[in-house]
Amino acid sequence: MLFLDKKHDPGKNAKLLAEIFENNQDIKQAIKETDAVFQECQLGFGQNQKWSTINNLSVVIPRFFLTKRADTNFIPCETLIDQQGNVYPDWKTHLDKEYIHLQNKIDREVNVKDYDAVGDGVTDDTEAFKKAIGNGHVIVNVPEGVFITKGIRLPSWTILAGEGKGVTTIKLHDHAPKETRLVTNRNHWLGNRSILVKGLSLDWNVERLGNEPKTSTWGNHSSCLTYANVTYGWVKDVEAINPGLHCFDVSSTLYNYSGDGYRARGGSKYIWLDNLNGYGFGDDGITTHHSDYIFISNSHMCDPSGRAHKKGFSNSNGIEVDDGSRYVWLMNNSTARCFGGVEMKAHANSSAANNVQIIGHLSVNDNRSYNFRHIGHHKSSDPESRTAHNIRATNIVAIAPVYTDLYAGSTPRAMVVSAYKNVVINNFTIIGNPEYDFKGNPIIAIQYRARNVILHNVSIRDFKNAHSNIQVFGGEQRADSVYIHNVRVRNSGSKAVDVGIGIKDIKISDVDLLV
Repeated sequence: MLFLDKKHDPGKNAKLLAEIFENNQDIKQAIKETDAVFQECQLGFGQNQKWSTINNLSVVIPRFFLTKRADTNFIPCETLIDQQGNVYPDWKTHLDKEYIHLQNKIDREVNVKDYDAVGDGVTDDTEAFKKAIGNGHVIVNVPEGVFITKGIRLPSWTILAGEGKGVTTIKLHDHAPKETRLVTNRNHWLGNRSILVKGLSLDWNVERLGNEPKTSTWGNHSSCLTYANVTYGWVKDVEAINPGLHCFDVSSTLYNYSGDGYRARGGSKYIWLDNLNGYGFGDDGITTHHSDYIFISNSHMCDPSGRAHKKGFSNSNGIEVDDGSRYVWLMNNSTARCFGGVEMKAHANSSAANNVQIIGHLSVNDNRSYNFRHIGHHKSSDPESRTAHNIRATNIVAIAPVYTDLYAGSTPRAMVVSAYKNVVINNFTIIGNPEYDFKGNPIIAIQYRARNVILHNVSIRDFKNAHSNIQVFGGEQRADSVYIHNVRVRNSGSKAVDVGIGIKDIKISDVDLLV
């Protein structure tokens, strides 16, 4: 069975995925197929669903300048593939031009040691970083060593560059408050632009808190790196170690809970996170909130502590696309031993993440490999989600989802879709451990008012103790408008597809079950 440790090189993910896929389709063709199916799905969505308008939404807005109505219109993003086979959204070309602009705006390059930084793992180098950074327009080089700080705040037009993961380490001071962000942008209220952090390890030094049960404070604090209200940002080749909350948070100035249909002001946009490692996180590895046009690639998140939550109730995800996030792309990432590998979600009193695309993901021993849900919009008595829609996933893998102490009451699943509409999954390989007791649970669950869900080209094997491979739940809060096509099941579960009571619109074709 495959094992990915915390030092796993995520640059190998594309190769690993290609070796595991049971439907080895050319990536261009696979994406083209996903997009074609998604377009059909959208047409069905527009014809069959009745939506209330945003204008009918009644909420209390505590501070008007912190909220804005969510635009529910879908803006298609074209998929581009370069000569090396790299896949990226078309808007990344705009970000690449801004990177050239950043380089042109730099007017000095310094070494933090020239400002009396020591890097011995003992000396407080906070003031040295402040002097080296100044007002930006600078490359600050950080050489080999362990540099102790009480937090670094980066102005616009700044590059913070180390010599590599595990070579250059920036570590939080023993006396830093719990709510400290180790690295963040300087002005969360007015915003910053054009910031790059690369080539280093960020150690939040959770050990300084001793046995304190909860390691974080509310909001976007207590993380290794936070971009809040940043336009044009890059984080490349960075390792995040044991943060109280998140390893990497692409966020708005404040999180916002004014209701479904509203988003926070001051969200970040045009951010690229690449070749990141993270582990020991109190909540999530990589998370996004109320931000647009985020590209997360070739990254690996694993082994959360869950200590931001009450013990046994840790919704600690490897990669979480959360409240109000839009146009987020995930490519060739991996997660291991998290509660959720990839979670698209929102809290009940916030807008859902939407218009998200996953191309290539490897989930190993996560409790819920792929978890798509809008909390508080599941039951028949709940309001229908206004914003939980439009997810595409191509060439994804789930290996051996398991029970976890992180969330003791959660049963394992390779995928759960709840409340979301317009979900297309194309080329999904699911591999179990035939010796593991899956306790009669379904492997894929389509449930809780999910609509317009398409599973296309699914391969499932080696879940001997599963009941059904795919379960579409019925009842008052049933899923509906589900299309399941080309499913291959081997040595796994007694039922290929189990359809619940009351489902009115479901199509199943080309299912091959060999127990």
